[in-house]
Amino acid sequence: MKTTLTPVVRASAAATARFSARPGLRATTLVRSVPSAGTLTFRRFKSGPYGYTQAKALVFSKFGEPADVLSVHQHSISPSLPDGSVLIRALACPVNPADVNTIQGTYGVKPKFSPLLGTAEPSVIPGNEGCFEVLSVGGGVQGLKKGDWVIPATTGFGTLRTHALVEDAEKKLFKVGGEKGKEGLTPLQVATVSVNPCSAYRMLRDYVDLIKLSVDGFAKGTASGGAWFLQNGANSGVGRAAIQLGKLWGLRSINVVRERNTPEETEELKRELMDLGATVVVTEAEFLERSFTQRLKDEWTNGGKDPLMLGLNCVGGKNAAQIVRSLSPKGVMVTYGGMSRQSFPFPTGPQIFKRLRFEGFWLSEWGKENPEEKKRMINEILEMMREGKFKAAPAQEVTWNWDTEEKVLKDAVQGTLEGFRSGKGVFVFGET
Repeated sequence: MKTTLTPVVRASAAATARFSARPGLRATTLVRSVPSAGTLTFRRFKSGPYGYTQAKALVFSKFGEPADVLSVHQHSISPSLPDGSVLIRALACPVNPADVNTIQGTYGVKPKFSPLLGTAEPSVIPGNEGCFEVLSVGGGVQGLKKGDWVIPATTGFGTLRTHALVEDAEKKLFKVGGEKGKEGLTPLQVATVSVNPCSAYRMLRDYVDLIKLSVDGFAKGTASGGAWFLQNGANSGVGRAAIQLGKLWGLRSINVVRERNTPEETEELKRELMDLGATVVVTEAEFLERSFTQRLKDEWTNGGKDPLMLGLNCVGGKNAAQIVRSLSPKGVMVTYGGMSRQSFPFPTGPQIFKRLRFEGFWLSEWGKENPEEKKRMINEILEMMREGKFKAAPAQEVTWNWDTEEKVLKDAVQGTLEGFRSGKGVFVFGET
């Protein structure tokens, strides 16, 4: 079917009538408004024959590198919505390392390929996180209305697409912001709230009661400040969230980052994390020095009187081993990733003589077990964002318009795990 782009000025009823009488064309309607300054602004809406919505999605039909297996699939969505369903349009969707691992087939859970989108082979839409706007609502939907912003309630939603018809919508989607809704929030903030900030929140709260430890230390007069935690990968989305949440909760943090290409770039990164609320920032080279544990005692933890009870590990290998050496007796190391791809054997000595615990954290499973708490937590973090107390991680925005080339979209996904990045890759949707 040939694409025809026909401009229609809303003020011209005759022109609109002539165009509407041609139902065989997919149309792009450009609605013109004239602000007081006299400039023209346009907003484009995609529609198809008889009101069908034209949608595009990134899909894959076999596991492999994103650049090799992803493709763009175009399909139509009927204007007749089943009861309990809604039609949504993407506003912003980040690409997380777990999304790439899913495409590669190396993630903890492998998705099931499905023919539902009408692809030549059964396929999957990747992506777990995103901000969407409700365009229309089917019968029986009570908690959502047109214009609401929503995010997927669970993982595996398939967010890397322009539009979606969501059945059983009130279970699969979560309206953001509570009574205040989207007021004072941006699509980027909403799109990136449900994975990294939530992971940091849970790991800081669920394994060691650092807030109680802080209060008890002050009450006894033995603490020189809030309780400490240590984390590697501190420049990651989770790391930045942990720094900010820790600061808000009165905690102190020691943060490990990889050296940048130049000393100046490394110092700039350190300053950036300190401005977010980090107490200490060290490079991986500094962290792995044999003298680090003594430095930890002498420079930061009041001669070892302030215990270090929690370590967050997303790197593995030698880096994780140094966290073990740094923890105080009865401390806990929580692992939520393995970016170095280096194994980390659980050491026998520290388990016995320091009585350390080793835990693993997987947000997807936690969310399934605690759906209501997840909603409460997301709204709490969004309220922090609304009040300017919490900043979203830096983003490399990739504009996804209707005519954006497939290679641009595939390269954006492929680049998620490659080298130093100035921020998380996020698709920002324009004219779709």
